Amino acid sequence: MLAVFTGNGKGKTTAALGQMVRAVSGGRRSALMIQFIKSTGYPSGEDDIARLTRGKMRVIKGGIGFVGILGDAHTHKEHCDAAQKTWMFAQREIKKGGHALYVLDEINVALRLKLLHAKDVLPFLKKYATTRTIVVTGRGATKRMIALSDVATEMKQLRFKRTAARRGIEW
Repeated sequence: MLAVFTGNGKGKTTAALGQMVRAVSGGRRSALMIQFIKSTGYPSGEDDIARLTRGKMRVIKGGIGFVGILGDAHTHKEHCDAAQKTWMFAQREIKKGGHALYVLDEINVALRLKLLHAKDVLPFLKKYATTRTIVVTGRGATKRMIALSDVATEMKQLRFKRTAARRGIEW
């Protein structure tokens, strides 16, 4: 099964984390989230999830930071290299099949920014979504990604009151 969480509203990663919670609390063996943009230098609420769930839920940060924003000092090539390395890791993990659920967090963004290529990603997802449960997140999911999915949800921003982000709530 392939699920897509996309849109300009908040909640895509949070919804994917909810799917992970549902999987492991429902008796599934484990869930793995692989993050394509977020880096170890960017703290977020999910950083301690493996410890809190005794390893049943893992989050791997493969990115090197937000591309072109928030003081990004990396070149496009450096971001591409990090995304490619993360994609290779994700493919190995999905092929092994050791988890009940795989989340490819922000992979839609990596595709939109040309850090990864749809010609490499979509055929792989099509093949493995028949035997694995995979969730992809990020703004800008393409029509091809949505057409490939079994379920696609768009998070739509209805209101965004500018306040400081709070640890454990927004990140």
